[in-house]
Amino acid sequence: MWLRRFSQIGILLLFIGANKWGWNILIGNLSSAYVFETFYLSDPFAILQILLAGFILGADVLIGGLIILLIYGIIGGRVFCSWVCPMNIVTDTALWLRKKWKLNEIQFHTPINRNIRYWVLFLALILSVFSGVAAFEFVSPVSMLHRGLIFGMGFGWAAVAVIFLFDLLVLKNGWCGHVCPIGAFYSVVSKYHWIKVQHTVENCTDCMECFVVCPEPQVLKIIGKKSGSINNGECTNCGRCIEVCDDKALKFIKREKIIRRNENE
Repeated sequence: MWLRRFSQIGILLLFIGANKWGWNILIGNLSSAYVFETFYLSDPFAILQILLAGFILGADVLIGGLIILLIYGIIGGRVFCSWVCPMNIVTDTALWLRKKWKLNEIQFHTPINRNIRYWVLFLALILSVFSGVAAFEFVSPVSMLHRGLIFGMGFGWAAVAVIFLFDLLVLKNGWCGHVCPIGAFYSVVSKYHWIKVQHTVENCTDCMECFVVCPEPQVLKIIGKKSGSINNGECTNCGRCIEVCDDKALKFIKREKIIRRNENE
């Protein structure tokens, strides 16, 4: 968790430093960043919306989006949500308060389905086509928070407060685990990423601590049943399950090792 906070806050400080003190490491925001005044890194989900809205983008921006897509889709998986996104700090704070104030019993009588985020993703893309603007980028609380912390919040605090209260009082892991289309997008494109969480059933004592801390517990179906990797793209690779597993039954592993192990079996 501390490594994730260091990553999230460190990336944010680099953006803030560019705006306030003239640093040239990361200039811009999470949608499009100019790195060392040399090349661009771009949000592929934002690029897809912009293209569907009918705009033409420069080759440098498209290449920047492809780089990010390859990093998440092939290497790290859905790590944006747990290691980069500043909204994760807000929702994790809400989750911590839920536990501290014993609010976890508060849920809808009919729980919100986690697949809603895929409908929001689909709706964002369709609205981009018909509205002529990047639909979700226009209202994204993640963008509002990140740009607000860099350039000034304005009314962005209202969007952040709504999500905080939603996660605190309405639904555990409500925004990140049920609604956010960014997480849905990276879940779709990162199923076959290299770095995964590996489960060794021989070490597992069925303590289920991993289920308690996991923001996407549905991905842990193999826990206590069989050895293997967590292949569900909805896994955020946050590492919390590894952190709390005293049995050493969980660890990060590279895909090539997984393939080699399967071949040996």
